[in-house]
Amino acid sequence: MIRRCQIVAVLLLSSTAVSADDWQTTAERTDYRETSTYAEAVDYCRRLAAATPLAKYTTFGKSPQGRDLPLLILSRDGAFTPEAARRSGKLVVLLQNCIHAGECAGKEASLALARDITLTRSHAGLLEHVTVLVMPIFSADGHERRGPYNRGNQNGPDEMGWRVTANNLNLNRDYLKADTVEMQHWLRLWKAWQPDFFFDNHTTDGSDHRYVLLYASAIHQDVDPAIAKWVTDTLYPVVTPAMGAAGHETMPYFGLTDRSDPSKGVHGPGGMPPRFSTGYAALCNRPSILLEAHALKPFKGRVRSTYEFMAQTLGELNRRPELLREAIKKADARAEALRGAGDDGRVTLTLKRTEDSTPFAFKGVKTTHRESDIMGSEVPVYGTAPVDVDVQYSDGHAVAKAINPPMVYLVPAEWHFVREKLELHGVRFSELESERVLPVETCRFEDVRFPAAPYEGRFRPKYSTIMETHQKRFPKGTLVVPLDQSGARIVVHLLEPDAPDSLVAWGFFNAIFEQKEYFESYSFEPIAREMAERDPALKAAFEEQLADDPEFAADPRARLNFFYRRSPYYDQRHNVYPIARLPKGLMTTD
Repeated sequence: MIRRCQIVAVLLLSSTAVSADDWQTTAERTDYRETSTYAEAVDYCRRLAAATPLAKYTTFGKSPQGRDLPLLILSRDGAFTPEAARRSGKLVVLLQNCIHAGECAGKEASLALARDITLTRSHAGLLEHVTVLVMPIFSADGHERRGPYNRGNQNGPDEMGWRVTANNLNLNRDYLKADTVEMQHWLRLWKAWQPDFFFDNHTTDGSDHRYVLLYASAIHQDVDPAIAKWVTDTLYPVVTPAMGAAGHETMPYFGLTDRSDPSKGVHGPGGMPPRFSTGYAALCNRPSILLEAHALKPFKGRVRSTYEFMAQTLGELNRRPELLREAIKKADARAEALRGAGDDGRVTLTLKRTEDSTPFAFKGVKTTHRESDIMGSEVPVYGTAPVDVDVQYSDGHAVAKAINPPMVYLVPAEWHFVREKLELHGVRFSELESERVLPVETCRFEDVRFPAAPYEGRFRPKYSTIMETHQKRFPKGTLVVPLDQSGARIVVHLLEPDAPDSLVAWGFFNAIFEQKEYFESYSFEPIAREMAERDPALKAAFEEQLADDPEFAADPRARLNFFYRRSPYYDQRHNVYPIARLPKGLMTTD
């Protein structure tokens, strides 16, 4: 290892910086009219890696249509494997692009930045304390579904990729459920490299204004406070003023109550559930930044502002790497010690907005309206004249739903896909080596409803939950998933029914909501009559529902089902979540 580092050092000292003109990206070469094809981007990465010892080109999987998923690794130490990167002690930063392949500014910015770090050497210092992973194209198949009409309100390039994968799934809704082949490859890369910081580069939609770039991070109650504090107190105070000094108008990510009138309300992005990149990174105790270049701004400005934000952030990471390293160390230790909980002993599942806000001078543009006979309403018309509006920026949040984390979750072995998901996310678990009877909490679902159409290829059930405590027998081979691990909140968000992106909320357990056994009226009516005669309270409840619910009273099958559901003939596993919580006490597998 020492000899390899010495060789790399000699090569660095003897290498000569090249001109950027000799290594123009497709965007630069075409004056930002075009973005690179998949083949051009891969070729650029390959040529760069061949031209400098600071870079290595590799892949991290294949797309459903058989395309390699490209990865460019930048390192001063030849640390081109996860193991070598860890031995180097440097921060690992992932620059991810084209998860929505039509949003391609980040790809062009990342390729140009990789060149300027390794070849032109204008940013050579950005590898002093950092190893950089460049993912130029995540959604490779979507990237090659190119055309000029893929994003109707985006200002260039001439052609761009498509928003979703070849399977018509949105990768930026898939981080936790991991349905797509691409995301499964991504999670293996994430688990292997364990990046300390993560960029997810996008292009936004929405209203017009003077900001070329919006940014967002998970900084509320759904992220460890050490990570949130590092973002708000260390990173943003350095990077955002630097962006302004470089001539790039930026603002925290926002939405407008009225897209044509910012004075009616400007609000932040809110909670970031782990279906999204930023929410997933937060569960992993890692800071991340979502960059949203403004679709209506010229492509060149979008690329250059994305480039500058990444360069400024990498600069801060190199200046004070120990601050982020210490924040991550604290966050991992807290998650392991507190089973993912905060200081109140609870794990946050969802957030709600509060009235908290701060004054903000919003940099808008002159907006008028005209009547549209097509729409039958007014349509906004954005001008170019600047208009500054004093607004309140609302980004306050409180915990809407949280749980006291159990010691472990117990997963019956027959639900084999749970094991697969846990392994993908790097979660530690074991198996019961003998049958056990344990005092556990289980969840019963009520008021189960399904939508008329799928979302991301799945029918997501809606339900209310009732927790019940009882003794339950668990056979040998039951999965035991402890929460005393740094990924505790990943476990909770996968397995807790009320978590917004849990496996049950995404429809993985829909079979438990199906009733498989029924009754015939001629055989069960006598049993129902006997139940009513034997149990006055049951009879009274039946008569009360008859009086209160005319539809029920008029339905003979529903009336009989009232008794069936309360009889021992009814399936006791119907609408019951098969995964149990062990709330307290030590858990062993012997």
